[in-house]
This record gives sequence, C-alpha cells and structure tokens, in this order.
Amino acid sequence: MELDCSSSMITSQSPTRGSLFLLLACFCLDACTAVDYITITQPLQDSETIVSSGQTFKLGFFSPANSSDRYVGIMFNVPAVAVVWVANRDRPLNDSSGTLTISGDGNLVVLNGQKEILWSSKVSNSVANSTAQLLDTGNLVLTDNPSGRTLWESFQIPTDSYLRRMRLSSSTKGQKIRLTSWRNPSDPSIGSFSLGIEPQQTPQLFLWNDNKPYWRSGPWNGSVFIGVPGMDPVYLNGFSLVTDDTGLVYATFTYSNDSGLLYLELSSSGSILQKVLSDRKGDWEVTWSSQGSQCDVYGICGPFGSCKPHGSPICTCLQGFEPRDKVEWEGGNWTSGCTRKAMLQCERNNSVRSEGKQDGFLKLPNTKVPDLAEWVATSEDECGTQCSNNCSCLAYASYPGIGCMHWNGSLIDIQQLSSSDGADLYIRVPYSELGKKRDMKAVIATSVIAASLSFALSAYFCWKWLAKRKGKGDQISLIEAGEVFSHNLEQHKLEELPLYSYETLANATDDFEPKNELGKGGFGPVYKGKLSDGQGIAVKKLSKSSGQGIEEFMNEVMLISKLQHRNLVRLLGCCVEREEKMLVYEYMPNKSLDTYLFESSKPGLLDWNTRISIIEGIARGLIYLHRDSRLKIIHRDLKASNILLDEDLKPKISDFGLARIFGGNQDQANTNRVVGTYP
Repeated sequence: MELDCSSSMITSQSPTRGSLFLLLACFCLDACTAVDYITITQPLQDSETIVSSGQTFKLGFFSPANSSDRYVGIMFNVPAVAVVWVANRDRPLNDSSGTLTISGDGNLVVLNGQKEILWSSKVSNSVANSTAQLLDTGNLVLTDNPSGRTLWESFQIPTDSYLRRMRLSSSTKGQKIRLTSWRNPSDPSIGSFSLGIEPQQTPQLFLWNDNKPYWRSGPWNGSVFIGVPGMDPVYLNGFSLVTDDTGLVYATFTYSNDSGLLYLELSSSGSILQKVLSDRKGDWEVTWSSQGSQCDVYGICGPFGSCKPHGSPICTCLQGFEPRDKVEWEGGNWTSGCTRKAMLQCERNNSVRSEGKQDGFLKLPNTKVPDLAEWVATSEDECGTQCSNNCSCLAYASYPGIGCMHWNGSLIDIQQLSSSDGADLYIRVPYSELGKKRDMKAVIATSVIAASLSFALSAYFCWKWLAKRKGKGDQISLIEAGEVFSHNLEQHKLEELPLYSYETLANATDDFEPKNELGKGGFGPVYKGKLSDGQGIAVKKLSKSSGQGIEEFMNEVMLISKLQHRNLVRLLGCCVEREEKMLVYEYMPNKSLDTYLFESSKPGLLDWNTRISIIEGIARGLIYLHRDSRLKIIHRDLKASNILLDEDLKPKISDFGLARIFGGNQDQANTNRVVGTYP
C-alpha cells in the first residue's frame, strides 16, 4: 500500500491551528512510511503493493506476459519485471477485484470479488491475531502476533525461483522443498520440471521432468558440485550444502554484493538459469544455464555410454563396450546404451582371484562421474584395491572432499569435461582390453618415431632445397618454406584440439561472406559464424599475405588450447585443410576494446565502473599467465585490439601468436626477434 500525502497543504496563523498542523503532519508522516505487512484490518487490494523494508522486493497483483489473468506474486522492486513467487498459481482471477488479506482464522488468503477463497496458507494451528510481513530476503512470513511465532513462510513453498538464503531440502523421511517450473511463460501453474536435493550418500542437485531425472549436478565435495563445468569455490559467492542432525540435507546460497540482484530460475523448458540484473542494460541477463549442451541431458548416451559436448557424434561407448542396439545408435538414438564386448574374468570364475588373466581398470580423466555412487569409508590408496577385490564393483573414483566412490550397477550419465573439471574415473574391463591399451601405446610410440623421422627427413630436404634456391638468388617467404614440412608438425601438435572441416566453417560463415568479416589483424581476417548447434564462433584465417605465419599459428594452437581462465578467450578448435589454416574461437559480441576507446561513434559507452572492471579482468588474466597457469607465458603483443569483450563487457585476452613460454623459475630471456605491434 503506497500512500501519498504530498498534497496536504496547511497554513497556520494561531497556536491552535499550528498544533493541529503538527498533529496532521505527524499522522501524514506515519501514513506515508512504506508498509511491508498485511493484517486483517489492512488488506492488499489489486491496485496496491507493499514493499520490503530495504526496498528490494514488492508484493502485489500482476498479469504474466500475453495473459489477462491476475495473480498475487512477489517481485523484485525494479522496473525490469522478475516474479519470484506466486500464491494462487493454479487459480487465477479473471478481473481486478482480488484481495490478499488475513482471514478470520488467521490464515493468509486470496479472495475474488465474491469473497471466495482462491488460495490459502492453510495453517491448521493459526490464530486470529496474525500478520503477514514481506522481508527484504523476498520471504513472506505469517506471524502469530502475541508470541512472535512463525506460522508459515513462502520460502517453505517456493515456485520457480531460488533466492539467497532460501533452502532447497530433502530427507530420507520424505521431507522436501523443491522448485517447480511454470507451465509456460504465460501460465505460472505447476509445470513439468522440478529442482531439488537428492539425499544420497553423496548429495547432489537434481532436476526432474515429470519425476524422471533430467539433469544433475554431480556430487558435492564441500565447496562445489564436481559435475558442473567451471564451478569454483566462489560460485554464486557462497553456495553451501548442509546435513543436519536429523538427516535433513539442504542447500542455500548467498552473494556478497547486496546491491547486486541475482537469483536462479527454473524455466518452463527445463533449464536452470542464473539471472543477474545488468546495470548497463537495465534488464535481467542469463549468466549461466544448466543446459550448456546436449550432454547435460541426464543419461542421453544410456548405460555405459559417454558424452562429449563437441564430439561427432556426441555419444561413444566406453572402451570394452559396444552399442546395445546398433541400428538405433547409428540413427542418433543412444538411450539404449552399451553392453560389454566380453565377460569379465571374475564373472567367469565367480572369483576375483582366479588363475586366468585378471581384469583391470582403465582411467577416464576429467569426467562427470556416473550417477548412483556409493560412498566407501576408506583411504584413497585403498579405494581401487577394495573395488578390485569385489567383482560387482564396476568403477571407482576418489575425489578431495568426497573420498572414495564405488559403482556396482550400470554406469549412467557420464560426460567428458574440460581439462580443469571433473574427476578421474577408473572402469573395470577384461584383460583383453588392457592388452589393447598396451598395443595402442606401442602403436602410438611407433607412430611418434615414424613421424619424427619423417619430419627430420622433410626438414633435411627442405634445407637442401632452400640452400639450392638461395644459391640461385631466389627469394622465399616463411610461409612458402614452412609449407614444405609443416604438415607433419601440425598433425603431431593438433591431436588434442578438436578439428573442424573446411566445409563446416564455410557453412557457419556463409562461405566467408564479406558482411560476416569482423575485422583484420596481423594474422588475417576474422569472420563471425554460427555452427549447426547454434553456437556462435569467430573464425580467424591465416592470410597468405600475413606478416605472421606457421610459427605464430602453431604457437597459438599450442598455448591457448592448454589455458583455461575466464579472462582468456577460449579456443574451440582449428582447421588445417585445402591449404587453409584457421583458428576457431568463442564469439565475443562486443568486439574489441579499441572499438570503444577510439571510435568516435561510441563515446562515453564505458563508464568508470565498467572501465575499472575491464582493467581488473585484464590484470587477472595476466596474473594467471605470468604466475598461476601451468605454463609461464608472456603475451608480448598486449593492446586494446587484442582485448575482446563479451556480452557483459567482461574482458578476454586474445591473440597468442607472439607469446613466449618461460621456464618455471625463469624470469628473463633473450630473443633475436622483434615482436609486437608497429607504432
């Protein structure tokens, strides 16, 4: 309820009138104070709102997008609409006659124009003398006035939004607090998706679709959920998971910047979205989503299948397994999963300690571990031994903060993560598969030796050819010389980086259409593109007239493919085909920093807060390169055009063609080559 007494104008010429003025002024001041509560004598009508004491949230009636139905909801008290809780979500009003009030029995109720109860807090032990207050956390609390006892609160029955200090909880006794999605953006009634805690031995967040698993976070290690890529100990500025003395497991989060508005929303399409109010845009922006790729869908590759987001296809069977239904598998339906090619030796003999060749374990690094882990109270050293001695144990992993995990059933929902995420998973396989691994090592060793000899011969003949050309007075460029023997070098160093075909990148950029050109650098032109899965990319082509060449191309591939930091641009892959050499990066929608600093058409777009944020981000990236990364790297060409900006104007350092690797204890070096940007 918002009252305005600014129109009250009283003048006084006598003490009596002056006293009357003071009384009226005091009354007006009290009445104009923002109200954050509802009582039986002070209800909330459709046209009114109440606002929390800190002005963060408001409570009132609203209509969703593309709908005329009326609902009671809690919203952030900002122009950009964000409804975080709905009372009468299954029984809307069809007009503006609604009222939110305290009923005669002390319950909080929503009434229509005919005084029919459409929604109630349904407190059985409520009292007539109660008050509903909207707190600055977004929690609506019903309190017994005489005792101050909390009778009911909206945080106990959340809808689709997860606010700071709100609890999602579950217990083995069946108690649970979950989020439930809207049916669609225009209908807040209960939808198909729900989000909550699964109280296993190693608790994790679960998203269900009609009670079927749809997404999971992976186990909690005391700081992060280890199956969420990129999650670090300061994720959401303080995510925590607690198990109390009664066995109740609950998750909460807080964030240190109280002036910043942030929350999680469970969308009607089944994604968990982290939303932040952007000061620059004045609207809510999605800064993280649980559905980063198809691999985030629970069990998409079926039992004993593994998902790789950028793989083609994304699903493969674990080593030692083959598709259960080859026709479906080849058709892109992987949910039937995989089955073993050969029986385990311990199964054949019904004993682990048989005289035959024993089973072993293959290591699958950087893995989102399977669901249904069983926690085992043992040391890290004994984790594998205990699994090996139990034939029903099909896999094991040990992770700091969690300890030893065993899997005794189907291995479901495995995903290959980046080099900085996940755990090392060890999978039991027959001895024959271990032999294949040893054979593969031999093949690799042989291939490396052959490649080295081939490279040496190529280099020798190239040197002879160069000497011959030089004797004839011919001129030759670095690129021309490099092409003679670069193929073997590229094949050797590009093995760990995803390779894109020329056709894929041509389709993504409309055959390198000039209108898609983002700019040119010393390396060559850069094109905007979009892959078939909708991911935006930037494709950098090596120009034959470039001042840079093979050395810079390989340098960038080797360096940036091994670096992972939020302030370094991410290299997605490369292409070496049709005499073309291209690097594929994540797309940065706001281009480079020099666009904002030097273009006259964009003056004043960078306020001081944004500038400071950009400077801090660049500094963090440099600290990582110089001190915290596995490789000690000096960029050697840092300039405004090599600082790219994402959609939130967060900086990312790019262009590592001229970078230099230093030894771990090295702080200086000599170079015979002048590098950097010409003045």
